[in-house]
Amino acid sequence: MPTVRLPPGPALPRVLQGAFAVAAPLRGVRVLRHRHGDAFTVNVPIFGRAVVISSPAEIKQLFTAGAQDVGNLERNLGRVLGPGSLFALSGEEHRRQRRLLVPPFHGRRLVAYERIVEDETVRELADWPQGRAFPTLPSMMRITLNVILRAVFGAEGAELHRLRALLPPFVRLGSWLAVAPVPVLGAGRWTPWGRFRRLRRDYDTIVDRLVDRAERANLDARDDILALLLQARHDDGTPLSRADIADHLLTLLTAGHETTATTLAWAVERLRRHPAVLDRLIDEVDAGGSEFRQATITEVQRTRPVIDLVGRQILTDGYQLGRWQLPKGCSVLVSISLIHEDESLFRNARAFHPDRFLDTKPDLYQWIPFGGGTRRCLGAAFANLEMHVVLRTMLRQFTLAPTGERGERWRSRGVAGAPGDGGRAIVHRRTPAGAPHRATAPGARA
Repeated sequence: MPTVRLPPGPALPRVLQGAFAVAAPLRGVRVLRHRHGDAFTVNVPIFGRAVVISSPAEIKQLFTAGAQDVGNLERNLGRVLGPGSLFALSGEEHRRQRRLLVPPFHGRRLVAYERIVEDETVRELADWPQGRAFPTLPSMMRITLNVILRAVFGAEGAELHRLRALLPPFVRLGSWLAVAPVPVLGAGRWTPWGRFRRLRRDYDTIVDRLVDRAERANLDARDDILALLLQARHDDGTPLSRADIADHLLTLLTAGHETTATTLAWAVERLRRHPAVLDRLIDEVDAGGSEFRQATITEVQRTRPVIDLVGRQILTDGYQLGRWQLPKGCSVLVSISLIHEDESLFRNARAFHPDRFLDTKPDLYQWIPFGGGTRRCLGAAFANLEMHVVLRTMLRQFTLAPTGERGERWRSRGVAGAPGDGGRAIVHRRTPAGAPHRATAPGARA
């Protein structure tokens, strides 16, 4: 038997560790790092006994490990999104499917999506109230949902309206089920899993209609991702099945809708508390630049990562991960917040300081809001484009009122974590020529 060497960790029963993880996930990993160091072992529902790491060297080793040694975590997210989802696949099948999904998210395709993002942002901002506080997260959710429906699903007409009504509750429920144990006694009609399956059947019916419509159209004239998937072929010339297409579309929606919207709400929350950064962004927008905006987006994702844990599963008995000897089947969880707060990597790490990313790109094994390795988020470039366009359009049209209030708390929404008050804002519309925008909020707090 290979030697097993796990990091230290709490001795509490699994149910108590799980309750603490749900009630205070970020505080929990910080407390455990303080007590046990940059790696510790936990015992929680769903994952069981799992090793949590935050050492840059060990994270890089995990993300670059061969498929024979480290694989996907076979947990609820794959079951929620379907067997054809990239979250459910591993090894060679994951590589084959991922390769088909890469082209839509690069090059000229992204340029085609920029107009859609701007159109949806302008439409949503037209209803923003002026002079009173309101949460921006619902607006950001509507923008990113409509962008996904048009750019990914190519939806219009009746199907667009049905998906717009169906998908928000579907995604919300799936987000919670992805972090909940699968019921031992089955999923009856009136259980959350039963309701989820009914919603999934409705979703599959709509996608079938979209595929039928697309196949009757000129696919070469369309830029949406559904049309591109219908034209994609494996190495042996076979097309994707309808079931795989439905799973892929749902994966792209889930990965690119709520996470992007939540990051945008966090951006509003951060900018209101850092008026000097806000002023620089407005000056840059008025001048037609984007470099500081990119640095700001990167820093928002570092200081307020929407998802904290990225998981892998050990496939080789006795696998050596840095200092640790791990058994086959062991779950390894990477804490994004812990590595993003590492003072050895980011000086004054708890401060919001976009200048740290000016004239430099982040190390993709240290700045990991999109995960890493062969499972890094496919839509990272698409999400970055969305955030650029939404922030640019917002800052052109509105002045954000600074605030001296304490920063909003992190609130769990299942898989993702959002600002507790929804990224509240007070805005005033700028004049066409650009209204005065400078304001200082005394005592703005992190």
